[in-house]
Amino acid sequence: MIVTDAKQFGEAVRKRRKTLGYTQMFLCEFSGLSVSFLSDLENGKATIELEKAIRVANLLGMDCSLSVRG
Repeated sequence: MIVTDAKQFGEAVRKRRKTLGYTQMFLCEFSGLSVSFLSDLENGKATIELEKAIRVANLLGMDCSLSVRG
């Protein structure tokens, strides 16, 4: 999947979390992050902290990669 904005990133994280059957509360308890952070992330808040967003994706078994277009 090519992600071009925070909204798409958040939607992908939400979809994966639900596929795994995790609640936001469970993921937050496991990761040490707040429910409000995870909610903001899944709702595509553009000012989310990148390091935490990548950590959530990794916890859900997702890889984040960058590649050159063209």
